Formats: sequence, structure tokens, C-alpha cells
Amino acid sequence: MLNEIITVYAIIDDLLKAVGHEDDCRRDMKDAEIITTAVCAAMFFNGNHSKACSYLKDHNLIPNMLEKSRFNRRIHGISMLINDLFHQMGMIFKEISDCTEYLLDSFPVPICDNIRIFNVKLINSEEYRGYIASKKRYFYGVRVQLLTTKNGIPVEFAFMPGSASDVRALNALPLNLPPGSEVYGDSAYTDYSIEDDLKQTSQISLKVMRKKNSKRQDPPWNQYIKQHTRHYIETVFSGITSFFPKSIHAVTYQGFLLKLQAFIFSFTLRQAFRE
Repeated sequence: MLNEIITVYAIIDDLLKAVGHEDDCRRDMKDAEIITTAVCAAMFFNGNHSKACSYLKDHNLIPNMLEKSRFNRRIHGISMLINDLFHQMGMIFKEISDCTEYLLDSFPVPICDNIRIFNVKLINSEEYRGYIASKKRYFYGVRVQLLTTKNGIPVEFAFMPGSASDVRALNALPLNLPPGSEVYGDSAYTDYSIEDDLKQTSQISLKVMRKKNSKRQDPPWNQYIKQHTRHYIETVFSGITSFFPKSIHAVTYQGFLLKLQAFIFSFTLRQAFRE
């Protein structure tokens, strides 16, 4: 565990240096230490920042650890930096990967159960009430749109309201991929105009499963390839959600997204640097 924490810090510190980030000289705790604490909280303590702070301070890994309120203010202040670091890391994985196939899908993350919707204080909008077709039930929360390599390493993500359709994710995700890339998704991503635009402007092939009434039907062998290729992303989702506690505790909506972002970040590091 100690070796993993040190490795996480080294990676994050190198990424910050690569993007030219400079810390305020008046601060005792560096931004790399703040981000490392949040990632380690997701990786080892079910997203509990207090436990992660106490562990890192007690083991003298971060002796200048901030108190709880100051740590929360710092982590909220660099939320965009964490997002930039993840996508910077994603660009590195895209460049070193020999495979040009990517998987695109979404999974829901409830903020609360349906019975508690009227008491929730993080958000208050019907836009966040979504439907899980596989479970035939509604949820109240966000839908994570995730783009991974064929080996299951996340390289891009976006948070959408629970009721948002998957087609909207095609506009929310940067889809900054090398020319000739192939993105596999299910039939919910069907949008012929976006398919044509990606092919013409970025040379990216969007290969989605075709519906029975689709105007662009696939031959049986293409249909089998699509189904077989995109099947692995379900394993990725189960791997990410295995880090989740029964409920993600947060006081603000931004704090909820920060913890969710840290879970994805920690899973990406585990997938990329596993044996």
C-alpha cells in the first residue's frame, strides 16, 4: 500500500510538471499532495477523505497535511486541474497504444434512492432523474460517459444528467483520437450526422450497434465484430464501481463529482500500471 501511494504521488507530480503547473510558494502542502490524497482516498478508503488524510499524516507521508475544512477548500479549488490531469494522462495512453479501437458506453451513478429524492439537497432538478433499462428502474443522479481503450483503460469521461441521452455525450466528450480510430458503442449512440462528421473531419469511425429499423444495416459479420469488441466495457464498469461505497458521501454537488472523478482516476492508474 505504501509503495502504491508513493507511485501515485510520483505520477501526479510528473504530470503537473509536464503541464507547467507551479505551486504557490506560500503554501506548505503542494497541489500534488492534495490530488494524491484524493486519489488514495478513492483507491483505499472508499472515498473517505478524512481517513486518507489521517493515514498519510500518521505514516509521515505528508507531514504538512491540512485540516479537514482547509483540505476541502483546496480540493474544490483545483477540480479543473484534476480534470485536465486525467485527460493529459489519457492523451499519453492514446499515443503509446498500438491499438486504434476504443469503447464508448455510459453507466449511472445514483446520488440517492428514488424514495429520498424529495429530501436530496445536492441538486434539485428533474433532469437528473434517469432510467436504467437493464434493471427496469429509475435513479436520481448522473450518468458517466466513458471512453476506454480496447484493454479497458479510461482515456476520456464526461458527467451528464441522469436523463441525458447517450447521443448528447458525443458532443460532450472531446473525442481527441488519432486519425483512423474506431469507436465502438451500443445503439443508443446512433446519430448518422455525427457519424458522417467524425468520419470526414477527424477520420474517426463511429461503429455502433444497429437497431432493427436502422437505415444503415450491417452485414452479419460486422454485427458480430461490434458485439464482440464492445462487450469488454461492461467489465470496466464493474471494476470502477467496485471501488464505490454503498453511497458516495458529499455535502455539495461539486464534491460528489470530485469523488466520482477520483474513483475514475484511481481505476485508470490501477489498469494502466498493473502487472
